Amino acid sequence: MAQAVSIKEVARLAGVSVGTVSNVLNRPDKVAEETRDRVRAVIERIGFVRSESARQLRAGSSRMLAMLVLDMANPFFAAVAKGAEAAARDAGLGVMLGNSAGSAAEEDYYLSLFAEQRVRGVLVTPADTTGRGLGDIERRSIPYVHVDREVPADEGCSVSVDDVMGGTLAVRHLLDAGHRRVTYISGPMRLPQCRDRHRGALTALREAGLPDDALNLVESARLDVASGIDAGARLLGLPERPTAVFCANDLLALGVLQAMYAAGVRVPRDLAIVGYDDIEFAAAAVVPLTSVRRPAQRMGRAAAELLIEETGEHATTHDHRAVVLQPELVVRNSTLRNDDTA
Repeated sequence: MAQAVSIKEVARLAGVSVGTVSNVLNRPDKVAEETRDRVRAVIERIGFVRSESARQLRAGSSRMLAMLVLDMANPFFAAVAKGAEAAARDAGLGVMLGNSAGSAAEEDYYLSLFAEQRVRGVLVTPADTTGRGLGDIERRSIPYVHVDREVPADEGCSVSVDDVMGGTLAVRHLLDAGHRRVTYISGPMRLPQCRDRHRGALTALREAGLPDDALNLVESARLDVASGIDAGARLLGLPERPTAVFCANDLLALGVLQAMYAAGVRVPRDLAIVGYDDIEFAAAAVVPLTSVRRPAQRMGRAAAELLIEETGEHATTHDHRAVVLQPELVVRNSTLRNDDTA
């Protein structure tokens, strides 16, 4: 019903011109207080809602940012989106959210939809690592910022975490605890984040004077709990099990923990586990997980602020930047050998 009420009806009921109603909505300082109050009372009484799409067409700009995440089921990306939404709200903008679920086809769908909606700009964690999916918004000159993916500054803005350092911190911690049979449980190695964490793990081995083949690699199809359970089952079937695993994210680590718990393998006495991201569930697990913390909300906010700067009044002086945040190792019971948690 609110959609059917026109601005002309508001003007008629308030006894003012359509231009006055428009000023009350967009430039209230130009309207006398008594008139403003009268127009706003009519708007509230009849439930008028202005058409944002019409306003965009007149003004030539949008108040909506779009965000496309890799996996909204992962609490890490929910936290990234929360940070972006906070920055957008501070700037008087909103965020339209899409979930590619790791699918290049879904990514294409959402990016096309965002372009059709004439969004102000896009925050994106690409599922298609070739970058082909960004072609449509590039052709329409819609600015975008890579999130959780570093790109050279001459290719655009990006906000990421140093995942090579994160992988190094994780495996260095395991090696310092005396482990020598370590397995890296990865998501799809086509993802740069998974490859970078693997590179970091190898760096830690080399620091300890160990060969690269001292690290076993188990690649999973997805970065979720079910894949972690499957990876755990594969570990249980090995003739010589590792004494420690480093998982590419916390969801995989939680799945491995479930598989070990079901099989009666004690964590950390029989198997130490390190996760990645430090989502809320990591600390709440039956055996609290050691994890590499990434500042998710800070990442989302920083990315949104870059996009707002690039699309705002100072756009002509904007310089693309590659912001790289630092990870932090958070040690909990899943790697403490003196813990008898089963």
